[in-house]
Amino acid sequence: MPSPCPKVGIVSLGCSKALVDSERIMTKLRAEGYDISGSYDGADVVIVNTCGFLDSARAESLEAIGEAMAENGKVIVTGCMGGDENAIRAAHPNVLAVSGPHQYQAVVEAVHAAIPPLHDPKLSLVPPEGLHLTPHHYAYLKISEGCNNSCSFCIIPDIRGPLASRNVAEVLGEAERLAESGVKELLVISQDTSAYGLDLRHAESIWRGRPVRAHLTDLASALGELGVWVRLHYVYPYPHVDEIIPLMAEGKILPYLDIPFQHASPTVLKAMRRPANQEKVLGRIRSWRQTCPDLAIRSTFIVGFPGETEDDFEALLDWLDEAQLDRVGCFKYENVKGAPANALGDHVDEDTKEERHLRFMEVARQIADSRAATKVGQRVQVIIDEVDEEGAIGRSMADSPEVDGAVFMNGETDVAPGDIVEVKIEVAEDYDLWGDVVGRVPTPRPRR
Repeated sequence: MPSPCPKVGIVSLGCSKALVDSERIMTKLRAEGYDISGSYDGADVVIVNTCGFLDSARAESLEAIGEAMAENGKVIVTGCMGGDENAIRAAHPNVLAVSGPHQYQAVVEAVHAAIPPLHDPKLSLVPPEGLHLTPHHYAYLKISEGCNNSCSFCIIPDIRGPLASRNVAEVLGEAERLAESGVKELLVISQDTSAYGLDLRHAESIWRGRPVRAHLTDLASALGELGVWVRLHYVYPYPHVDEIIPLMAEGKILPYLDIPFQHASPTVLKAMRRPANQEKVLGRIRSWRQTCPDLAIRSTFIVGFPGETEDDFEALLDWLDEAQLDRVGCFKYENVKGAPANALGDHVDEDTKEERHLRFMEVARQIADSRAATKVGQRVQVIIDEVDEEGAIGRSMADSPEVDGAVFMNGETDVAPGDIVEVKIEVAEDYDLWGDVVGRVPTPRPRR
């Protein structure tokens, strides 16, 4: 018998921060009695949470809106591109409503207008940890909105506003509920994780009967008490990041840092309006690895930035070779509507961007392959993501979902997603590892 509840479909584009926005919208709607539909034809209305950072992302968002209009016809648009309602309505004039990023109430009100809720309290129950679009064993934990940086290639502060940190007790309460629900890995995200609490003047809140500052160091230490994997993303290398490394060495949080370095040439970094002392950063990376030898560092870079010379690019490759980063992503520069970098001179032609991108990724691959080879013969902890008749696929502590490598366990079928196992590594290639399960790691329990 079909459910009497109105059904909402959701398409979530862009970054993990936007995914958390989608989860919050979905949780609110489910609490009001709406069902969530996994298909266009099963939904009474469809929400499209857009990305508006790059021109290519804006094009993808418009295409997704068009698909939802064609397949369903009743579409509500939100997210980063939602701030440019004129562009959306120029392409799709019949969308029901348009709102910007993290405007949850505006989305909910638009859904109410399209399909009123039933207001049945028996249908308005959701789990205390909320609803999630990720697999059950991991979840994103967003600690702040917005950003105070003024990078010349970025318009995130214009789209999402200045830094707005969440109360630390609220963040830790959400993390605790997630851990108690069975989540084994928390991925801490924001636009600038290192800046967490700066806008609150690092105010203290009471958690578990004691004061905790709204500061990355205190937050990471408290999260480390929950007995789950804690992974830090989008960490800028501010001085206090040095205080996080001992927590990794002690096993409180994962030995993993995601730091968006973007470039290494002082000239390019200055044009990007980013810190330019990369020699000092190299020294800090060496110090971090002395404290925590298992530390894995991932980063993203931009090649072909306006004014980037061949010497600038070679400096980047030399820096990358010295830094020996474990996980690296690279983007070819694109103009972003409204970004100051658009007006810079000496834009790099597309063929040169492509050639530099290929060269960069080959150097990064060779470094990753060399670092992965050191894992052969070692035993590493792995969290299981997928299992089928051919075996299991998981991730080591050095691998974040969707952006990093994987650990393949051929023939291992006596495991389940969310299990944490010990794997002896037999083969390494580029970013991926292959091995055999040699032990089980006790299921983490939230510690009180």
